[in-house]
Amino acid sequence: MSGREPLLLMAAGGTGGHMFPAQALAEVMLRRGWRVKLSTDARGARYTGGFPHTVEIEQISSATFARGGMGSKLVAPFRIASGVIGASARMLRDRPDAVIGFGGYPTIPALSAATLLRRPRMVHEQNGVLGRVNRAFARRVDVVACGTWPTEIPEGGEARHVGNPVRAAIAERAGAGYIPPGDYPMSILVIGGSQGARILSDLAPPAIAGLPMEILRNIRVSHQARDEDRERVATYYAEHGVTAEVEPFFRDVPRRMSEAQLVISRAGASSVADISAIGRPSILIPLAIATNDHQNANARALREAGGAIIIPEKRLTPEALGEQIETVLVNPEGAAQMARAALSCAVPDAAERLADLVETLAGKGEST
Repeated sequence: MSGREPLLLMAAGGTGGHMFPAQALAEVMLRRGWRVKLSTDARGARYTGGFPHTVEIEQISSATFARGGMGSKLVAPFRIASGVIGASARMLRDRPDAVIGFGGYPTIPALSAATLLRRPRMVHEQNGVLGRVNRAFARRVDVVACGTWPTEIPEGGEARHVGNPVRAAIAERAGAGYIPPGDYPMSILVIGGSQGARILSDLAPPAIAGLPMEILRNIRVSHQARDEDRERVATYYAEHGVTAEVEPFFRDVPRRMSEAQLVISRAGASSVADISAIGRPSILIPLAIATNDHQNANARALREAGGAIIIPEKRLTPEALGEQIETVLVNPEGAAQMARAALSCAVPDAAERLADLVETLAGKGEST
């Protein structure tokens, strides 16, 4: 790798769960003197606003067998094959020293090309259960870096626990001082994730509005809702006298989370990592339709440490959620203990660990 900047090619699918760890790794690799390219699709491109401007972004056309009608499923293999050919041509022109996939169908072309051209390659799995694409490549890559531990790996694959990298904006607030609930202004952050926001938009507003007035008068809410739900959620809060900001996407989630007395969230791997890194009490509602129930696996460590309350989706009602919110907000000592327990689950150097693994992998590739 002498004489030029080493090149890392990252590939990530179009959700925050895949893109945020990629952003965290990019930030570290750039500091270490690497060039970084990102390959993603149009959905993923929505998350690139926070990436360092020196990351070279390649937007590809991806296909999935999981969504769409029969016509889309029939065309998918041809679109994927076209993507692999294009990725191989780019890889021959600008040879990456390492290739890493973060999951999602848009990673297939880059990982397939890296396999064909025998480039050093790995995947990072954020969840406690391998996603479809990462599972397909687990035995075809040099190593599977795991964000949640333990993660079950197919026989013949090599696993390493590195943790889930968090973005610099989260890392800067890691372990930020927690102000326990009390008779003063308090913040609740509601974040649903790309797939799971609707149920929280349906049930969190009535749960919060139903709190006793002595609590409610101190509450302000930051609620991340899908664009199509935004107006009705904001109207509900306003009609029930709850001070709330409702947006499809908060660009300052790290600040809002660090100021929150309580976080209500799905149990996506990145959300769990952010909550742990900053150290905040949380109520987690694992997504029931998540592949192989991986969100329950993500939440396991926080639950076992005492940092989170888990409500299964089938038991989620405004009353059940409201009861747990009240339990946290009327018990400052318990809330502070939850914050400390969450912090104990953090892997603050996960991005550095993953970067070390990339450099080790690239070094092996150089010597072969």
